Amino acid sequence: MNKIEESFYAYGHEKIKSTHKTTLEITKEDYLTEKGDCIVAIKSEKSCADLNNDLKNAIRKDGSKVLIKLVVGNEIETVEAYGSKKLILNNSTSIVIRKSEYIDDRTLAIRSNKSANDLRRDFIDLLKDNNVKIKIVIEVLV
Repeated sequence: MNKIEESFYAYGHEKIKSTHKTTLEITKEDYLTEKGDCIVAIKSEKSCADLNNDLKNAIRKDGSKVLIKLVVGNEIETVEAYGSKKLILNNSTSIVIRKSEYIDDRTLAIRSNKSANDLRRDFIDLLKDNNVKIKIVIEVLV
């Protein structure tokens, strides 16, 4: 099995709720509203459009396994999901991981084992700091 990996950084925010039951989102936006209950990181260095082409091509293989790791200090949350040949991966603002099979231009991966609501609450508490830097690692196994 081959592994393709890319990492980048984003930041926490005091309004992060992480209560959405079907999605998890990382955004380049520098603000967060009360409606953004799926958002776990803001001011991201990357969106779907910014990911390297090798990674995107690997994600676009049916059955590819996608691991998304959120790292804050020594704490790690890992989300397991799957790629699809139907993925568009060209949104210039966001990255969304979904439990469902719904695909739009923000969707990075589908059929995930976790949504924003499934992350550990002690981990979410770390994300509620405007100054916390979150390392995001995307690994694709093909």
